[in-house]
Amino acid sequence: MDEDLVWCINYLKNINHLTEEIHLTPELALRALMNITMPLSLSDEFYERQDKILKRLISRKETIDVENLEEIRPHISIVKSDIVSLKADAIVDAGNEKLLGCFLPLHGCVDNAIHSFAGLEVRRDLLKMMERQGHDEACGLVKVTKGYNLQAKYIFHTVGPQIIHRVNEKNERDLKSSYLSCLKKADEMHLKSLVFPSISTGIYGYPIEKACKIAINVTKNYLLNSKIKRVVFDLFSQGDYNVYFDAIKESYR
Repeated sequence: MDEDLVWCINYLKNINHLTEEIHLTPELALRALMNITMPLSLSDEFYERQDKILKRLISRKETIDVENLEEIRPHISIVKSDIVSLKADAIVDAGNEKLLGCFLPLHGCVDNAIHSFAGLEVRRDLLKMMERQGHDEACGLVKVTKGYNLQAKYIFHTVGPQIIHRVNEKNERDLKSSYLSCLKKADEMHLKSLVFPSISTGIYGYPIEKACKIAINVTKNYLLNSKIKRVVFDLFSQGDYNVYFDAIKESYR
């Protein structure tokens, strides 16, 4: 087994006071331990070893440079891919109100994937931001961290609305705000490319047919007076891809 993997697994087991054996592959064991770790005072050696591991794992993935994606409409592309393998100026992470990433080991959400492959530096940085803020993150805002081990330079963290029974006007406003806040921040930072997941359409329950129309309309209108060169919607499944593809075509008629 890789020396860095063994070291990092044992280090995080000790940090989390775990003594039992973890019945997972070493890579998954490390990811599961990262998911549950609060990075209050991790050592520089841990981060150095973790970064070596994550860079190696990401190098195994097929890198997609968003500048090479076909534009479905001016400055807008869609792709079905692993968001952590996209090379862009910034990718958007759809998080929860604590804004510290997903703590469920190996959960399949985009929040978990981004934090797991970027590294615990992201949770560390967000923890400091949230401690200074002193309260949970409201829907529709954005905070920025470096991308660390990802192909993207930055990660934009936003909280989308959670649907309780049905979509209401506040949900619509909050979702619009999440997209608009990220687009404005990209312009403020003079970024040229930005990748969105389908915010709130997973476990937060926003119907994708309604959510994608908001995402597309906000983006299309914003790009009329923006210096952003490429906005990409990264979709989880072929079904989601088809919904966005049809909605983009329809919105430009």
